[in-house]
Amino acid sequence: MMKVCLMNDSFPPVIDGVANAVLNYARILTEMRESCAVVTPEYPGAEYDYPFPVYTYPSLDTRKAFGYRTGLPLDPRLMPRLKEENFSIIHSHCPMISNLLARNLRMMANVPVVFTYHTKYDIDIANALKGELLQEAAVRMLVANVEACDEVWVVSRGAGENLRHMGFTGEYRVMENGVDLPRGAVSPEIAARVSADFDLPKELPVYLFVGRLMWYKGIRLILEGLTGLMTAGKDFRMVFVGGGGDEEEIRAQVEQLGLGKKCIFTGPVRDRDKLRAWYSRADLLLFPSTFDTNGLVVREAAACGLPALLIRDSCAAEGVTDGVNGILIREDSAALFAALNSLYGREDTLKRIGERAMEELYLSWEESVRRARRRYEEILADWHGRKRLAPTMEELSAFYGIQNILEDMRTRMRQQWGMHRNPMGSDRSPDEKGGRR
Repeated sequence: MMKVCLMNDSFPPVIDGVANAVLNYARILTEMRESCAVVTPEYPGAEYDYPFPVYTYPSLDTRKAFGYRTGLPLDPRLMPRLKEENFSIIHSHCPMISNLLARNLRMMANVPVVFTYHTKYDIDIANALKGELLQEAAVRMLVANVEACDEVWVVSRGAGENLRHMGFTGEYRVMENGVDLPRGAVSPEIAARVSADFDLPKELPVYLFVGRLMWYKGIRLILEGLTGLMTAGKDFRMVFVGGGGDEEEIRAQVEQLGLGKKCIFTGPVRDRDKLRAWYSRADLLLFPSTFDTNGLVVREAAACGLPALLIRDSCAAEGVTDGVNGILIREDSAALFAALNSLYGREDTLKRIGERAMEELYLSWEESVRRARRRYEEILADWHGRKRLAPTMEELSAFYGIQNILEDMRTRMRQQWGMHRNPMGSDRSPDEKGGRR
């Protein structure tokens, strides 16, 4: 039996695609009777009631700047506790703090590190950090962290290309994420019950967006395309499921465009059965994002027989054929309007495309993690065959070089935002002990 250490900079109660991926890895590995644990920055007040241990370490409240809490990776007390777990393999899902911890644990425990690249971090870095020097330091740290891993996975070909664009020169393997929704839509009665509090006339098409409410998700294209549809005299409802840093601006733009009566904001939907009901109630998922590397919501929608409108050649569109198992457009609002206008009233066409999406795009998390587990075994066989007993001087030098870059980033952040010893206030002193919850 192997013992897997899963590391990520986010985990529930944080809701995002990568946190969901780590949760499903841990859940399914446990169901497979493998041993695993999750290591993640602490969230004050969070309770971890899972059949696997969750280890936390001190964090800073940087949600205003980055949307997440930032872990303090140099906690001297955490590493010895993790070493005592005798992990067989480490699987990191974030190229920043989690990879620092993963590399440090590898030095202490002499086990391989696998890394999965989930999202376009260069865009996140550009949005979060102002100033080229600060952005370049962050990208250097990210790429060096990734290249130091023993094997690199990407969730799509596009994700791998993005990693190359940032300077990564190593090899990678495409390992797709799955979805935790079962195949098949819920009954119309259940879908109607979940959406009963909202103005959704049965005769009108319902368009759906699921994800963080950020402009870079293509939401501006959605609003402009819907404005064109409204101007053409077509009625509809647009449902936004999720929350995010740009929500206030998006709501204001909806009102300015005169779409207020046609757009519904549900807020985040944490209940997976309710989310499944929304996928089942809608007629078309609008996901014109070129940011996402995998488009997990596209697969979730496919599980429920809901087709998706996507940007041609985007990562989310990988495996999608226009008019067969999805709708592909060029990246502009006129194309989005034209697609919606041509499909308006063609429920049978959308249903047929959705059924093909269910057949061809759906991948369960169970199958995804089974593939990962098989690859773990191959990595471990090769690792033990090499009989690697200690880290090389090159690795030690790279690790401490990364720490220097991180400290340089912190110094620049303090200068930029007028920070002092604990940027933006921590709910817990860095000297306090992180540990199992």
